[in-house]
Amino acid sequence: MKISRFARAGLLTSASLILPEGLAFADALSNPSMPPSLAANPSPISLDAGPLGNIFVSGTLSGFADAQSNSYFGDKSFRWDLSNGQAWVQKTDGLVQFYAQAGAYDILSVGVPTYSSSFMTSNTYGVVPVAYLKLAPTDSFSVEAGKLPTLMGAEYTFSFQNFNIERGLLWNQENAINRGVQANYTVGPIALNLSWNDGYYSDRFNWLTGLATWTIDPANTLAFFGGGNMGSTGLVSSNRFATPVLQSNSDVYDLMYTWSAAPWTVSPYVQYSHVSANPAVGILNSADSWGGAVLANYDIDPNWNLAGRVEYIGTSGGENLLYGAGSKAWSFTVTPTYQYKIFFARADLSYVAAEHTTPFLTAFGQLGTKTDQFRGVLEAGVIF
Repeated sequence: MKISRFARAGLLTSASLILPEGLAFADALSNPSMPPSLAANPSPISLDAGPLGNIFVSGTLSGFADAQSNSYFGDKSFRWDLSNGQAWVQKTDGLVQFYAQAGAYDILSVGVPTYSSSFMTSNTYGVVPVAYLKLAPTDSFSVEAGKLPTLMGAEYTFSFQNFNIERGLLWNQENAINRGVQANYTVGPIALNLSWNDGYYSDRFNWLTGLATWTIDPANTLAFFGGGNMGSTGLVSSNRFATPVLQSNSDVYDLMYTWSAAPWTVSPYVQYSHVSANPAVGILNSADSWGGAVLANYDIDPNWNLAGRVEYIGTSGGENLLYGAGSKAWSFTVTPTYQYKIFFARADLSYVAAEHTTPFLTAFGQLGTKTDQFRGVLEAGVIF
């Protein structure tokens, strides 16, 4: 679907450019995952690497500007920065394959403060956020090892991979990238993934996660995720920002459904997480979160899409998983997107409202006393 939409938009073809000797165009690639509202270049550059075979090179360069109400203490009411400056290098066939994604990035999410791309890159997953080696002895079985995208949730880490520029409230409970080993097996319409990893990027390999996906038919897919910490993880001094103690010691479950029938893609999902009391790592009480979201995209024409997300999350127990112990929140986000050839531009309009917050500690505003936030974001760039 993404390739045909690009073709209707008049994307570059192999006949439209002359490349240096040793370079060629390749068919569109499956990595990284892309949303229905954006499409990768269907003809990325292919480098003939001799005995290694073909190596594909592509990437994205984009910037953003955002304005928000009730900004957190230390946050800005207006910010502009780089959202993605990344290249992807990959080998996609044969017994030995690999994927590497390198560069700078920002990660925007509703309901939390914004940060600069330099801060986000250096305090989360570094300048090589994703890199793994893959052994694929058969078409149905493979094993990957390295820095892997999470199996958890319905939204991805980087803005160009999602329906919306900003990730959602449920995404804030999930991990994004983890280091570990993952096995993949496909039998008929069922795809199974099992991973042993370091959870919320703790560098402590005590998480087990699994994903089962059933492709019911070309329009309907149902997936179940489950994972949790098999031990315990205390405060990680080297990467506190990406490794919150509560979430690092949680169990998380997602049930996700996707219906895709042009021009619509609709993806509702529900999520539950539980954190057990563990005084040894500073968790004095147990806590739970539960929520649901609906993500949708409508293809208006070959160049325009309209995406949206509505979500709700509630918490209970004696620990703060959101905006204070027992707090709740809902949000909506609307994102029109324009794409022509490799250029794209889009905008987010989002709103978050919270209840049962802890004033002067976890709520919005410079003093932490506000209970809602509007945010507008513009993003533009190229996917080459």
